[in-house]
Amino acid sequence: MQTIIIALVYLLTPILIIFLFKKYHWVRTVGTVILAYAVGVILALLGFVPPVEITDSLTQVTTKTTMGQIQNWIMNITVPLAIPLMLFNSDFKLWTKSLPKTIAALFGGVLSIVIAVIAGFFIFRNSGIDEFEKVSGMMTAIYTGGTMNFYALGSALEVNPNTITLTYTFEMLVTFPLIMFIIGGGYKVFRKILPYPDESVVLNSTNIDAEKDTFENYSGMLTKKIFPKMMLGLLISLLLLIIGAGLSLLITGKLNELVIILTITTLAIVASFNKTIRNLPKTFELGMFFILIFSVVVASQFNIYNIDTSVLSIFWFILFIMLTSVVLHLLFSRLFKVSGDLYTVAHIGLLCSPPFIPPIVGAMGNKKVLISGIVIGLIGYAIGTYLGVSLFYLFKLL
Repeated sequence: MQTIIIALVYLLTPILIIFLFKKYHWVRTVGTVILAYAVGVILALLGFVPPVEITDSLTQVTTKTTMGQIQNWIMNITVPLAIPLMLFNSDFKLWTKSLPKTIAALFGGVLSIVIAVIAGFFIFRNSGIDEFEKVSGMMTAIYTGGTMNFYALGSALEVNPNTITLTYTFEMLVTFPLIMFIIGGGYKVFRKILPYPDESVVLNSTNIDAEKDTFENYSGMLTKKIFPKMMLGLLISLLLLIIGAGLSLLITGKLNELVIILTITTLAIVASFNKTIRNLPKTFELGMFFILIFSVVVASQFNIYNIDTSVLSIFWFILFIMLTSVVLHLLFSRLFKVSGDLYTVAHIGLLCSPPFIPPIVGAMGNKKVLISGIVIGLIGYAIGTYLGVSLFYLFKLL
């Protein structure tokens, strides 16, 4: 009975969070993923979640309980469904309309993050961090493509849930102050360091509503006009998942999550160039719904008793990546004469993903860089998983 109740909590918590998100401004400020993550951690700390594994004291054989099987099933299905849904609405053709400065800001940002992760790997490689190659790959993914890529790589590499939870916790602790610094006026510092003319322009051919901030706009999802089209998006996402699974079986002879994730990411990007698929309403929000379910499940597996003293090394590793990438990106932006505002939205678009761009733009009072920031964030969505996987295999060889 307890297992059934917890499974229902997993499925119903995102609905409650979305309701609160629509109703209260403070929830929109905190963010849906963080709330879902917090609910999962609270469930774990209070001991509400039944054991997911049982070890026989005589044979020392560990088996998954029903709860563990349910968690695995949910995690294995939610992220592969979410990735295409969140990419379908992305108008990657905007990239061809971006100015050279936007391209410079993007490549400078990505390069600074990759350099920071590689340098951090060599500095902290002997610090005792569990699954360090995987943590490094996940940090590359989240700092170039946001939470979606972080969870996708964590799922594909079968990272220990404790490691995922700790890494995400420290990532929030490190990144949130940066966002607050910028919103609180820190962008003025970047304007002084990068006092170059702002060459960004407002593009009219975009499905992004600069005024209403269409990211995570859950209104009207269940209406007769939107719901059937949204379900069509879900069916297409399911089809891509089936293709990815089939390709995995063909190549590896088994369901390899890494092959599946990379396949559906690639196919989803290709599908987004189809106008009919790109204009399907609310697919991003439906994808976020699945990400919220995944967040609750992963966080609920947090086991504070399995934490060792090396966890602080993860914090210092993440802090090093963030600070180093900020400084390097500033240097690259100075070299290519990128404006302070464009630098700001570029770095936040990579570190935190597109939904964080409109609040930053609002704080700066410069809507000219809105589209540039969103485009950079969308490209980050597209390349984050690939970069994370590439660095993981590189570190594994080292």
